[in-house]
Amino acid sequence: MVLWQKQHGRHQLPWQNTRDPYRVWLSEIMLQQTQVSTVLDYFPRFLRQFPDVKALADASQDEVLGLWSGLGYYSRARNLHQCAQDVVSRFGGAFPEEPVDLQSLPGIGRSTAAAIAAFCFGKRAAILDGNVKRVLTRVLAYDADLSIAASERALWDLADQLLPTDDLVTTMPSYTQALMDLGSSVCLPRKADCLICPVHKLCAGAQQGDPLRFPVKTRKLKRSSESLWMLWLTNHQGQVWLEKRPSKGVWASLYCLPIFGTAEVLALAVPKGLVCQHDASFVHVLTHKDLHLHPVRVTCPSDHLPEAGAKGAWMNKAQWEKLGLPAPVRKLLAAE
Repeated sequence: MVLWQKQHGRHQLPWQNTRDPYRVWLSEIMLQQTQVSTVLDYFPRFLRQFPDVKALADASQDEVLGLWSGLGYYSRARNLHQCAQDVVSRFGGAFPEEPVDLQSLPGIGRSTAAAIAAFCFGKRAAILDGNVKRVLTRVLAYDADLSIAASERALWDLADQLLPTDDLVTTMPSYTQALMDLGSSVCLPRKADCLICPVHKLCAGAQQGDPLRFPVKTRKLKRSSESLWMLWLTNHQGQVWLEKRPSKGVWASLYCLPIFGTAEVLALAVPKGLVCQHDASFVHVLTHKDLHLHPVRVTCPSDHLPEAGAKGAWMNKAQWEKLGLPAPVRKLLAAE
């Protein structure tokens, strides 16, 4: 499999062919639940703005969220920033080599810690992201239900047993990359190209004639929905009123149009005498929730605030473009 990776695996990605833990860590966090094609755009921009972990640690959270804007799953960006600060304060600006120490950092779980340790330091540590779970469960014909924590822990143990044992500095990066490449290009969720797979003869799932039945995961996450009314305040100078969201909850720490649970509550925040224009509602899909969004436009003088004591500011396009904004809010503002 290591030889296959050298000949047929991916080598051109900008976070490959490096043992720099900062770059590997940054790519691993960005690639969580995000397509490679999207990360290819964000990764070099982040490196230009924050070329090393200290530069990232020294930045403000707003700067980090602004550059992250559009990637989604913003808790990753908040953890990214806190992790950089912890690397500087706890480890003197150098990422630790051991997986257990890496896991003590914000936003770094077992698989991400293993990826950094394997790629950068040649440590014998198993990754188990979605692609690797699929490859291993098919090779092993592992049919335990991965929605059960004990089943996933057992798969971790099996993954550890399969790791190389010799020349780890060389073999661990190649072996780890090979598993990732197999899962992304050969052993796909709805198609398994078994004839070109380097472990086809060892694959118990293929020998059973139905590799696609692995992995087994029966429990599905329940989706929920929520309706939100967004107060889209603008003034005659073309500025928009934005407020920073609380540190917890939907769109935490991002700048946003003021949001309310009902149209009636929103109406109470509108200065008297001003007219509300209800725009077309739309649905924004999050991982486990559908947000039904209702934009309400109001134009008012610059010296008016949406409500007494409101914490926010009027911002022009040059200002809000640099901020971390929820994707639907950015889309609304950009369409003007």
